[in-house]
Order: sequence, then structure tokens, then C-alpha cells
Amino acid sequence: MFAKQTVKDVDVRGKRVLVRVDFNVPLSEGTVTDDTRVRAALPTLRYLVDHGARVIVASHLGRPKGAPDPQFSLRPVRRVLQRLLGRNVVFVDDVVGPDAQEAVDRMVDGEIVMLENVRFEPGEKANDPAFAKKLAALADVYVNDAFGAAHRAHASTEGVAHYLPAYAGLLLAREVETLTAMLTDPQRPFVAILGGSKVSEKLGVIDRLLDVVDTLIIGGGMCFTLLVAKGVGVGKSLVEPEWVEPCKALLTKAMDKGVDLLLPVDFVIADAIEADAETKIVGREEIPADMMGLDVGPTSVELFKGPIGHARTIFWNGPMGVFELKPFESGTREVAVAVARNNRAVSVVGGGDSVAALKKFDLEERVTFVSTGGGASMKLLEGAPLPGVEALLDR
Repeated sequence: MFAKQTVKDVDVRGKRVLVRVDFNVPLSEGTVTDDTRVRAALPTLRYLVDHGARVIVASHLGRPKGAPDPQFSLRPVRRVLQRLLGRNVVFVDDVVGPDAQEAVDRMVDGEIVMLENVRFEPGEKANDPAFAKKLAALADVYVNDAFGAAHRAHASTEGVAHYLPAYAGLLLAREVETLTAMLTDPQRPFVAILGGSKVSEKLGVIDRLLDVVDTLIIGGGMCFTLLVAKGVGVGKSLVEPEWVEPCKALLTKAMDKGVDLLLPVDFVIADAIEADAETKIVGREEIPADMMGLDVGPTSVELFKGPIGHARTIFWNGPMGVFELKPFESGTREVAVAVARNNRAVSVVGGGDSVAALKKFDLEERVTFVSTGGGASMKLLEGAPLPGVEALLDR
């Protein structure tokens, strides 16, 4: 059970409810190219509207420099939200200024107002109490449904919760429940698959997973530092030398815990990360000094498919290679297909590039749960507190 109060625990009829969502979506020429995060917020927004709340939607988008920047405006997102909800969404060109206050004052029950990008305000990322108070003054109740930003202690994710009754949205609650249950009460065998470029960014996650999983599969660029820790030469492949010793400790822990830690045994190699690069497949101890591993090889894929196919709980975060380029997509595709085919397992995909891979290979609907927060899910799995969750009331 989710340990915090949710939006269903408060009477919202007639109340102004500030909802922090995560609408940090990709844009191309002013058009939203992926509306996954907007769709993820719909259950909470529909619940509030259906129960007579006056809904004020707040989000960040991109990385503006604490000032208005047209390329990061939420206006295109408002159009998508309107279409998906099938109702009008009033857009305001500021966040806490007179236009925002006037729009909120005019609201009636069941209406939605969307504020402009909160990161246009310098007080947002600084978690400035003065800005948080102004934001809180717009509303009677605060709801955080932005799991993807819950690991950030910003004014709209953490600060405002100190000035209003604060509750979790339905998405945030489900994210925390799903990821926590996976760690505390998984069906076994429990197989975790980690990829991506840097092992340094996932050392804490690896350490925590080694306490609970039966098998840990590691691919992507991060595997090379672990291979170096095992004494394997990896050519020009990505290695973080300063993290070799910590990786040796993780390898020892896996052995001590009886966890089957699987690393690739072959790679697709090239001399450059290019779509037209000349590639070949070699064993992991045969990477030439002037070449680099850019995808796991077919023998590795077959090695990984065994435990994935027998798992009853699967967690996957991070691609097996540079899947954005055709010559290096096969490993990630085959692992994604193996996860999708195991329909007896609870399969959880932890945001970021893993979700992009699911979309690319049209497998999104074939896993149990797709997290909207890559960084937040990693922090939660590490056991680190999420400021946006900790700030919610325990009443």
C-alpha cells in the first residue's frame, strides 16, 4: 500500500487544486512528438474534474534559464491535453503573476487552467520559499502527480507542499507502489536487466538489486567498466577508470549473495558511432585496441534470453547498445522482445531510453508497467528518499 494520502482521500469539490504534473515532453517545431507523459496524467486530472475540482495544472518543460523562452512554452502541450481530455483548457502566459491569479479567480467547478512553464521562474529550481508561497496562494490543495520529477526538491515539487494540504496523484502513487512492491515482495525468479552508458550512475541501484534479485544482467556501455574489473581488455569501449575498484566490490558481492551476474560474452564492434560504420562481431576478449563495443552480440542475447524467459518478475532499465543506430539496435530489440514475450512475469520498465526502445520496437503494450520517471525510479530503487514524495502529508 502507498504510505501517503492520495487525491482520493480529500474532498476536492469546489476547491482550487494545484496539480504538479510531468509534461516534460519532446517537441519538434512546436509539436509534441510523444504524448506518453500527458496520457499518464489523465486519470488524476479526470478524477479531479469529475469530482468538481477547479484544476490548476503546473509543469516544467526542458531547461530554460529561469526566464521565459518561447521554445520551452507549454502551449503545444495544452493543445494535446485539450484533445485527450475532450474539454477546454485555459492557458495562462505566466505562473504566479496577475494573469494567473485572474484566470484562477474566474474558474468554476470542473474547469482546468494550465500555467506556463514553472522553470521560467528563477525560484523554481532554487526551491525559493517566496516563489513556493506565491504558487501555493493560487490553490487550496496541492496534488503531486509528477513522479518523473519527484527526485527534485524544486518549488513546485517539494516547496509548495509545505504551504498547502498535500496529496499524491494516482500516477505517482502507482509508480511508488509498483516499484516498492517489486523490491519487497517480488515473484521469483526475479531478473533485473540494466544497460545504458555509465556504470557510475547506477552503482547504488546495482548494489541494492544484488540484495533482492536472482539474476542481474548488465549490458550497454556500463558493462565495460565491470569487464575491466574482471581483467578483460575492451579496446576503445567506454570505461570509467575511477569506478573499476567499486565494480570489483560489486562483483564480489554478487558472488557472496549467490546472484547470477551476467555480462555480455560477445559484442558488435566498430571504430566509430556512426550509422554507416563497418561492424563485426567478436568475443568479449577479442575487441581490438582501436575499436569499441557498441552493442551486445547474438551469443550474449541467447545467454540473456534464458533467465528472462523463466523469470516471474523482470525489471529493465537501459539499452544494450546504441540502439538509435541501425547497426547497433539488435541487442536492445532482442532483449525487449524477450521481456515482452514472457507474459507470465510482472515486467517493469524503468523509464528513460528503455521506454524509447519499447516504442521504437512497438512493444509498449506488452509489458506490465512502464515507469514515467527514469531518474526518479533509479533513486527509489537505490533506497534514496524522493523529496516530492517525502513532502506529502501522512494524515
